[in-house]
Amino acid sequence: MLPLYDVNRARRPALVVKALVLLNALAFLLELAWGPEAVIQALGFIPALFFQDPLGEGYRLLTSMFLHGGFFHIFSNLWFLWIFGDNVEDRLGHGRFLLFYLLGGVAAALAQGIMDPASSVPMIGASGAVSAVLGGYYVLFPRAYVVALVWFILPFTLALPAGFYLGYWALLQLLQGLAGVPGIAFWAHLGGFLFGAFTVRAFAPRWRRW
Repeated sequence: MLPLYDVNRARRPALVVKALVLLNALAFLLELAWGPEAVIQALGFIPALFFQDPLGEGYRLLTSMFLHGGFFHIFSNLWFLWIFGDNVEDRLGHGRFLLFYLLGGVAAALAQGIMDPASSVPMIGASGAVSAVLGGYYVLFPRAYVVALVWFILPFTLALPAGFYLGYWALLQLLQGLAGVPGIAFWAHLGGFLFGAFTVRAFAPRWRRW
């Protein structure tokens, strides 16, 4: 199910979400210009290297979340960020949301690394940080409706509560992670989601936590 939009209007412009979309797009263009393979090896998160030298390799926890493996990869991540990020930013405030997003990406990368600490395959993408945003949305706005595109013989749209839609999404990440489906960092997705769900209220100003 591809989310098309949520029925949950934010009260203030999502300045950080827009800036993150722009930064990711610019980073992707630079990645293409400089050569994706070289950039990913230099800046992607590699668990085996990190656990050998956490201080020396720690920068990869941040740089990796601004790299992507292709147009569909970056589009899907930024699409989810665009749909769900504005309301979470509205609730947390701009500065707190940026910190929440970045720490969520770090937590997601560490979750993937812990599950496969000997891996020498670079992990890239904003999906871990975006997953933290999804976890935050799940907690803050479970009754908001998400309109999703569904394929079943013919495509149609379906409106679902965000709690159900995002809970279903998180369950898929868990099942695919347990099944060992290759090529996607499902544990990063799940780790980011859990980070967002368990910490989002702590990031919100006291008068906006409920």
